[in-house]
Amino acid sequence: MASKKLTRFEKARIIGARALQLSMGAQPIVDIPESLDPIDIATLELEKKVIPLNIRK
Repeated sequence: MASKKLTRFEKARIIGARALQLSMGAQPIVDIPESLDPIDIATLELEKKVIPLNIRK
């Protein structure tokens, strides 16, 4: 059975993929208080568990 916890490598890959989507014009899912860079927005989405990516292990 695979662990439900993401490794640091998986987190980096997911944040990178979502940051690329955001930089290409995708709308953020979380409310952002000020203008943040795409990596910060992707990290915030991952922390709130609302990132729109399917993760298979």
